[in-house]
Amino acid sequence: MLKIEHLHKTFNIGTPIEKHALCGVSVNLEPGDYVTLIGGNGAGKSTLLNAIAGTFLPDTGTITIDGVDVTRLPDYKRALYLGRVFQDPLMGTAAGMQIEENLALAYRRGQPRSILRWFITAKERKLFRERLATLELGLEDRLNDKVGLLSGGQRQALTLLMATLKRPKILLLDEHTAALDPKTAPKVLELGDKIISEHCLTTVMVTHNMHDAITHGNRLIMMSGGNIILDISGAEKAKLTVENLIAKFSEASGEAFASDAGLLR
Repeated sequence: MLKIEHLHKTFNIGTPIEKHALCGVSVNLEPGDYVTLIGGNGAGKSTLLNAIAGTFLPDTGTITIDGVDVTRLPDYKRALYLGRVFQDPLMGTAAGMQIEENLALAYRRGQPRSILRWFITAKERKLFRERLATLELGLEDRLNDKVGLLSGGQRQALTLLMATLKRPKILLLDEHTAALDPKTAPKVLELGDKIISEHCLTTVMVTHNMHDAITHGNRLIMMSGGNIILDISGAEKAKLTVENLIAKFSEASGEAFASDAGLLR
């Protein structure tokens, strides 16, 4: 489903702040894999996610999605294959537009501009109500409300729904609960698990939180220094604890895990 081979990326080449962010990363995701991607600051996890999304082009290496080489495709063309939820709840939606208008934009993604009219059909509105009802937030009765009136958690839940409305080949979750309060974040994570499971979505979730990385998904990948140092799945992942994951990190990297955020439980 997702095949990454020998991916390299260096920022600010030839300057005092040159940074080798990805150092020959190779990884394969099978259909339905739900990968939690973890590592300290500067480990390369966000850079890898941005490379998959097409935010920038890699220096060398290839990225293939469902057999299609997308390595040199810009992000707006790669969007046909991807759904993405950002860390900032404000980034995934248009605050000045109605809930149903935001959903219509997501639903019609990839269609010719000539049919991107603002008239929303009864069939579309019925679908939007049905999908919103699954969030259990009462948004199905607020289709005409401006998105800017929603709370951060409601807005992130809507963004998650928009990102999965067309069942993307790959779903990218970019620390999507980091900006939410401790009460709301678990609800959004639970909602994400439900949507991913129901639609069998191949997913990559970046997180700093070791507990979340262990609890969610079927596979855990840890990065350090632009490299993948751990790739754990199946029964081995199911038995993980924060303590033995920290020990595995130290053994694999030769250093202590330095992110306080990663130790949150």
